[in-house]
Amino acid sequence: MRRKLNKISESWLRFAACLAVAGLLPGCSRTEESQFQGYVEADYGHVAAPVSGILLERPVTRGESLQKGQPLFTLEHAADEAVLAEAEGRLAQSQARLDNTRKGRRPSEIAALEARLTQARSSTRLSESEFARRESLHRQAVLSSAELDQARSQRDADRALVAALEAELETAHLGAREDEIRAAQNDVVAAGAAVRRARWSLEQKSQSAPIGGWVQDTLFEPGEFVPAGTPVVTLLPPGNLKVRFFIPQSELTRASPGARVQIHIDGVPTPVPGTVRYASTRAEFTPPVIFSRETRQKLVFRVEAALEGPDASSWRPGQPVDVRWDDAPP
Repeated sequence: MRRKLNKISESWLRFAACLAVAGLLPGCSRTEESQFQGYVEADYGHVAAPVSGILLERPVTRGESLQKGQPLFTLEHAADEAVLAEAEGRLAQSQARLDNTRKGRRPSEIAALEARLTQARSSTRLSESEFARRESLHRQAVLSSAELDQARSQRDADRALVAALEAELETAHLGAREDEIRAAQNDVVAAGAAVRRARWSLEQKSQSAPIGGWVQDTLFEPGEFVPAGTPVVTLLPPGNLKVRFFIPQSELTRASPGARVQIHIDGVPTPVPGTVRYASTRAEFTPPVIFSRETRQKLVFRVEAALEGPDASSWRPGQPVDVRWDDAPP
């Protein structure tokens, strides 16, 4: 009887020892400890116009897939087109004024001056001949001094007229003075700046997708007034998806940037690889008490990992995931 009791006791001891060893050996519980819960998160892109205006059209809708450069929305821009046209007209006027200051007189005006100069030179030759003739007669005492002075005056007047016309013709071939040209150049620069400002303002009234992705949300409807800098469309580029999960303090040393993880999501048979990009330096969900050895086990730290591979492009923010270290046992 005692032998039977001893055998039964030994059997229970062996069974208890097996259970104790099973609890210490790596198994299901350790697998669960090496798996962390999280969710899909994203960095959204908000597209806004730096100028205000009434929303004229918004051809995209929520949930639509977009390509880079696809039009997103257009604000009312009739006034901006008028401002641009006015600025371009002022630029053309300033440029014409500058070109005119750099040029001499018109060809017809120069031709008229040349004709007058030719006539004046002919008159001068005639007056010089007349003066020479009268001077000879004066020496012969045939002509009075008054008549000689009259011929001299006519000759001098004709010579002065020739000199004046020659100077005027030379000036006609030149442009305006340097200070006038410089002022005209400044007008052209200012008018060009006004054109560029007006064109930029008009271009900002239409916005296109800076990158491909999905339309996460639309914030205004056509006909509504959109303040400057206020987003009209929210985009979700596939490359902006990430996973946010939480790890205990004991795993914090493994969450360095570049660490590899495997991300599991419901309904997807194979995990998606990821890379740790950020680990919080502060614990979350911590009680305001001095941490004992037991409470330290309850500290968790937020970690963010970037998704890799095309399989993750169909994931959406908010989906729950399970994350494991890449080298964790299966």
